[in-house]
Order: sequence, then structure tokens, then C-alpha cells
Amino acid sequence: ILTNHDTQSIGDLCIAAGAGCAMLRRLLSSPSTSTSTYAIFPLRRILSAAAPHISPNPSGFAVEEYLVDTCGLTRPQALKASKKLSHLRSPTKPDAVLAFLAGLGLSGADAAAVVVKDPKFLCAKVDKTLAPVVAGLAGLGLSRPEIARLVSVAHCYFRTRPIVSKTHYYLPLFGSLDNFLRALQRSPCLLSSDLGKVIKPNVVFLRECGLSDCDIVKVCIPVPRMLTTDPERVRAMVACAERLGVPRGAGMFRPALQAVAFLSEEKIAAKVDYLKNTFRWSDAQVSIALCKAPFILKKSKESLKRRSEFLFSEVGLEPVYIAHRPIFLSLSLEGRVRPRYYVLKFLKENGLVDRDLSFHTAVNRPEKFFVEKFICPHKEAAPHLAEDYAIACKGEVPTKTKNGPRKLVTAYGTT
Repeated sequence: ILTNHDTQSIGDLCIAAGAGCAMLRRLLSSPSTSTSTYAIFPLRRILSAAAPHISPNPSGFAVEEYLVDTCGLTRPQALKASKKLSHLRSPTKPDAVLAFLAGLGLSGADAAAVVVKDPKFLCAKVDKTLAPVVAGLAGLGLSRPEIARLVSVAHCYFRTRPIVSKTHYYLPLFGSLDNFLRALQRSPCLLSSDLGKVIKPNVVFLRECGLSDCDIVKVCIPVPRMLTTDPERVRAMVACAERLGVPRGAGMFRPALQAVAFLSEEKIAAKVDYLKNTFRWSDAQVSIALCKAPFILKKSKESLKRRSEFLFSEVGLEPVYIAHRPIFLSLSLEGRVRPRYYVLKFLKENGLVDRDLSFHTAVNRPEKFFVEKFICPHKEAAPHLAEDYAIACKGEVPTKTKNGPRKLVTAYGTT
């Protein structure tokens, strides 16, 4: 229930809000009106209707409008970013930052992308932060366009001084700026992780495992967390790869390490059981397959199931044959394995190749070799073979499959 003191206070607020609230005050203070009549209305609703709109930025600088009109952000992007820039009182700093980015060669769209990822980039001090960073990177031999590319990927880490020393370390390790940026796009944590306690110990250990810097880069571009994770966990990954039967220094050690990276023991055991059941492998056979192609651990169950059905039902292969040739499980079923099988089957059925020619040989060869060996020599006898193969490699069904087999033209007529 509102007391006389409450109604008087509300009335004072309404007067402060402007003449438009005078009516509400009169209603609340009128002696002919019972205060209990108005007690049923939410007090918050009355006050919010009466209170004047107050800009979140007392200075009058409309941050959200600036982000839309000057930075090129969409309205939803600007609304989200403005929450981190509510302290800005003028466009002075943002204008200086945008001019600096333009001087590096970033387009308006590139600058907008930086702001979306890191709105506080607009608050960076050009003279004390950004300019010294650019000078340090230039001292490493990076050109202004290269530095601009780094800005677009590094975002918030670009406005910290350690980026110079870390880039100095990573460039020789990754071999090129392109490789470094590819890894950085996947894991910006490369610029936040501790070089001395995490990155360098991991690199040293991987080298001790027999990996060259080139091998380390091949592992870390797709899985850059291999460098930024706790060194003890990296050691556990190496031990897991060795338990698959792939020792350090072996040719397949790098793919094995990449395959088990960040997979738990439980998930690896479950995938091994699935492989054994799906391909009818014994313990020895699944070990053979994993030693030759550890990356099949990364294949989805659905993908493995489709391959097993094709290789067993259509091709008629035996489990032991597949175990010793797991390349069948790593190559694209629709884009390579299936189309080449149908070409080989067609050629064998029409006496154009030796019937004992290995399916593995046909599948394992590079595309150029396969076309030159199995397609080009038969242009006259099978003029549509190249076209049908190209269609099949796209995952489509050739006309001959839809409407029956095309007639084979031979030197002795049509069969």
C-alpha cells in the first residue's frame, strides 16, 4: 500500500521528468482518490513510463551509430560490440585506429572484421601500442601487407607487445608466414600460450620423438593445440600412438600422433572395437590396419559402415585383404573407390584388361596414372568410358547405369 510519503516522492519524480507527468502526480496526490486504488498497479511500470530516456553515454557520443556508420558493422554486430565500448566519450581514438589500419592496407571490410572480433581494438593507443608492434614486426622482415594479414588473424593479440617475440619464434618453426597464419586461424592461443613453459618444451619433445620441424608443422597446422596444450598431455598422446604399434621414428608415427591427438583412451578403444566388428577383423588384423593407416580412427562410423558394405557386398573382398590394404578406408568412396571399381569391372568383363589385375592397384594409383592406364587406351573400344568415369567421380549416376549398359565398340564390330 502506498503511503502519503510514497505518493509525494513519486510525484516529485514525475515533476522532474517533465510536464507530461503532471497528470500522474495529480492522480496520486488527489485527496479524492484512494491510494489503494493505484496500489494494484506495478510501481515499476508507473516509474518507467514516467522516467525520461537517459543515454548510456552521457557525453552524447553514439557508439552504436559510429560502429554502423563509420566502421561498417551491421546493426546486430554494432549492438553487441557497443556493450564493450560504452566507456568511449568521443570518436578520437577509434578514428585514429581506423586510420592506422587503413595505412596498413586493410580494407573497410577487413577493419570491420577486426572490430567485430575485438571491439576493444578501437581503444588501442596508436602511438604507444600499435605503432611499436608494427615497427617490431617490420624488424622481423614482414612487409606492411603481411602485417595487415596478421592483424586480420591475430585480433586482440595484435595489440599486445609479446606478439613480436612470439612471431619471431614461430616464423622459422612454421617455415613461412602462410603456414603460421593457417595455424593461427585455427588456434589464436598460439599467441597467448607461454613460450618458455609450454610451446618450446613441446617442440623439443616432438623433435626428440624423431619429428623434423617440417613434420611438426604438418601435425600442428591442422591440430595447433598440439603445441599449446600441457606438455604432459602431449607425452600421453605420444604414448598412445606407440600403443597402436607405431614406434617413434617410424614413417607412420606422425599420422598416428595426429590421429590420436585429443582422443581419449575410451574413444580410441571404442573405435577399435567398431573396426573389428564392422570389418570382421581379429586383434592382429586391426593392429595391422592401424599401423598402416592410423588415420582411419578419425573416420566416422557411418563412413566406415558404407565402405564395409561396398567392399564386402559389391567388390567381394576378404577381411584380411582389407586389413593389409586399409587405403580403401581412407580414400573417398564416392569420388574414387567406387568409380574406379566400376571402370575396372567394365574393362575386365569386356576383355580389355587382364582379369587378374588387382583392384588395389587401380585404386591406389594417382589420378593421372589411372586415366592414362585405364581410360585413354580404350577411347575407340569404349568411347563413353571417360565421360562416364568423370560423371561417377562427381557422385552422379552415368547414363549407362540409368538406361542399361552402353554397347561396347570393338575393332571387330559392336558387342
